[in-house]
Amino acid sequence: MGFVKYEQKGFVGIVTIDREKALNALNTAVLKDLEAVMDSIPLDSTRCVIITGAGQKSFVAGADIGEMKDMNKEEGSRFGARGNAVFRKIEKFPVPVIAAVNGYALGGGCELSLSCDIRIAAENAVFGQPEAGLGITPGFGGTQRLARTIGVGKAKEMIYSCNNIHADEALRIGLVNAVYPIGQLMDECMKLAEKISKNAPIAVRHCKKAVNLGLQMDIDSAVAFEPEMFGSCFGTEDQKNAMSAFCEKRKHDPFVNK
Repeated sequence: MGFVKYEQKGFVGIVTIDREKALNALNTAVLKDLEAVMDSIPLDSTRCVIITGAGQKSFVAGADIGEMKDMNKEEGSRFGARGNAVFRKIEKFPVPVIAAVNGYALGGGCELSLSCDIRIAAENAVFGQPEAGLGITPGFGGTQRLARTIGVGKAKEMIYSCNNIHADEALRIGLVNAVYPIGQLMDECMKLAEKISKNAPIAVRHCKKAVNLGLQMDIDSAVAFEPEMFGSCFGTEDQKNAMSAFCEKRKHDPFVNK
């Protein structure tokens, strides 16, 4: 795709938003390419996905203000809905998705990272929701996912004030899982992705589904749903392989995703 590149390394898929001269800003074309790439990822051979931005300055600097500035109400709503649909696809993607945040993650960039399961940041990463300073609200899920991730009070502070935060503060408030020097970022993300990929793929997918859907339910419904995911793992080749090996005190065979 024109603005989004895809690379497969073993069981790990790497998605790179490649609009470096524009700090990887999101416009309609980028969103279209990102959706197409996510739809094309081979799920049978992919156990984890990393999303990052081209270069060492910006993950995604935001949505493209040049495209947005002359939109009317209906066009703005359609653009927001398009971004939300793509990010929801990433959030619901069957396998875990890691955001490798290599610089600015502002507006739509912060929202893209929030749609991923795990966020790993470079030391130069900067997060923020600057939309209110531009006369708009966050439009790609920022008002919803940020509060769910860092708490309502801190999310409202960031959104209302348009204050940006750096990687160390993002780590402190739980917005990111870890921070590394920029030169180590992708290696560390690959280490985590490969560690995830070594576990039983069906089980990992069911874990993601259980967490994501459970957070949308009351606790009684959530704990009633969890045994469905638990039980559906039984009878798979990977479950039988791993449990037999454990009981026989031997190393299990590699997981086969069956």
